[in-house]
Amino acid sequence: MLDPLAGFPLAARRIVRVVLTDIDDTLTDHGRLPPIAYDAMARLAEVGIAVVPVTGRPAGWCDLIARQWPVAGVVGENGAFYFRYDDASRTMIRHYARDRAERRIDREKLEAIRQTVLAEVPGAAVSADQAYREADLAIDFCEDVPRLPPSAVRRIVELFEQAGATAKISSIHVNGWFGHYDKLTTSRAFLADVLGVDVDRTPEAVAYVGDSPNDMPMFGFFANSVGVANVLDFRDQLSAPPRWVTTKRGGQGFAEFVEALIGARAQ
Repeated sequence: MLDPLAGFPLAARRIVRVVLTDIDDTLTDHGRLPPIAYDAMARLAEVGIAVVPVTGRPAGWCDLIARQWPVAGVVGENGAFYFRYDDASRTMIRHYARDRAERRIDREKLEAIRQTVLAEVPGAAVSADQAYREADLAIDFCEDVPRLPPSAVRRIVELFEQAGATAKISSIHVNGWFGHYDKLTTSRAFLADVLGVDVDRTPEAVAYVGDSPNDMPMFGFFANSVGVANVLDFRDQLSAPPRWVTTKRGGQGFAEFVEALIGARAQ
């Protein structure tokens, strides 16, 4: 519905206990995590609101995020897994949507798709972070390559789908994978397994923040869904838009949302 964040009722803000958030162009600005966004996550943790990044980024990044950021855990590669670091036992807990054997077979099929995409879509490239991925294939259309036209991005999606894979467009990549999972299914598992939150019974306890079309499953499910202002760049592509929109873009917009949550408690 894309209403201004100011319309998010104070009473609804006060009962949020978990913030799920995309990373690229939601926490970051031009590929960098600004201090204001990191500080906003730390502020949420300090007041007892769990923060869980939900991202298309790879397992290698997610291992670091789970260990070093002020977060309760992380959902990565568009739902391929969640990681949680247990400080008491100094153990990384890893939960995958598909088992090791399935992921090995998937990798072989994704390699064939990689070859097809690079042959048929001039200017496309495999994402620079592909070496650190366990379950998906990320095709870069603007992060480290000159931005491709929308027609080329659509063609990349078509090639994934013709091979039987799921494909989602983020603000920088087309991510493709095999298996019936996405950001929402694995976020639900994390909420139940780790935080003891049943979102069917208490959906008001969770808010989601994102910026692009691959966030639509989350925008469509969570009533407390928020887009940072750059989500408006994709307005025509959002069949399931966020409920509220910040006035600022990227990490600044995330910090704006966090201030709205914490400020509501103060009032």
